[in-house]
Amino acid sequence: MSDHYRRFSRIPFDAHVSLHQDNWHAHGQLIDISLHGLLLRQPDTWSQVDISQPLRAVVELSSTDQIHMEVQQVFARNGLLGLECRHIDLDSISHLKRLVVLNLGDDVLAERELTALCAEPHTDP
Repeated sequence: MSDHYRRFSRIPFDAHVSLHQDNWHAHGQLIDISLHGLLLRQPDTWSQVDISQPLRAVVELSSTDQIHMEVQQVFARNGLLGLECRHIDLDSISHLKRLVVLNLGDDVLAERELTALCAEPHTDP
C-alpha cells in the first residue's frame, strides 16, 4: 500500500521498546515510529496479550529519554506489530515531535501532523 494516503510520516528508528500489560511484559525492536503509533517486531510471547486491552509502550531514546505511550494493536502479521497511540504524555510528545522535525527537516510539516493528530476523533473503549 502506498504512503500516499498516510496522514503521519513514518520515521525509521532503531530502538528498544518495552511493552507492558498487567503482569505481562516483553521487549521488542522498533522499526519505525510516527505521531500515530509504532511498528515493531512481534515479541515471542505476544500470544499471551489480551489484544482487546491497551498496552503501555516505552521507547528507549537514550539512557535518560523515553517516549511513553498507551497503545492498541491495529494489526499483527508477518512477525510485525502495528500499534496505534491512544494516549501520550506531554514530555513524550515533545520527544516525539523533536524526532519528527529532525527526520523530516520541516517544522511546518511536523506542526501540520501535530494539528492532524489533535483533530482526530478518539473514542474510549
